[in-house]
Amino acid sequence: MASQIERPFFETDPVTCAQSLIGCELVWGKTAGRIVETEAYAEHDDHASHTFLRRGTRKFIEIHPAGTLYVYLNYGVHWLLNFLVKGGSANGFVLIRALEPTEGRNLMARRRGRSGERTLCSGPGKLTQAFDITNRHDEMNLCVDPRHCFARSSQEDVDSSRRSQAKADVVADERIGITRSAHHLWRFTERGSKFVSRRVKS
Repeated sequence: MASQIERPFFETDPVTCAQSLIGCELVWGKTAGRIVETEAYAEHDDHASHTFLRRGTRKFIEIHPAGTLYVYLNYGVHWLLNFLVKGGSANGFVLIRALEPTEGRNLMARRRGRSGERTLCSGPGKLTQAFDITNRHDEMNLCVDPRHCFARSSQEDVDSSRRSQAKADVVADERIGITRSAHHLWRFTERGSKFVSRRVKS
């Protein structure tokens, strides 16, 4: 049985949070998916982050609590699902890049206009389309509504040995489509998952 992830989970640094989310679930109304790929973005010293050029993003971090959604339109085409990580050793954002569909596959397929489970949510723009996530969800608090949240197994919440095992199955790699601060290995995927957006280089 899954339980909603609460705010303390997001009160850390974005790299730690991005790794920890692999294997958790995104619950969104009648749809849900297991998280198999994330990317971390730091508030400072990360030229690929929105905070490097956008004052509004820095203000967003200042005024919102950890666990707040940050949804923006990428290149005028795709909505991207990010959320705020704040209160640990560093602030920043985590981008959800790919999911393994677990609930509402038929609804996802209708929204995407295609079938094929593997590719329904195998990219950040695909998954927002499949889940019908847009800018109307920007600034939503992920910690208050069990219908729109991240969740994980209740057993995993208390079983540290299983958490350690889950971390061992996470692979770190370079972020995708990044030309600035490209040396950071801040893309995290579930080892061997066929649902990721792109295979790991190394």
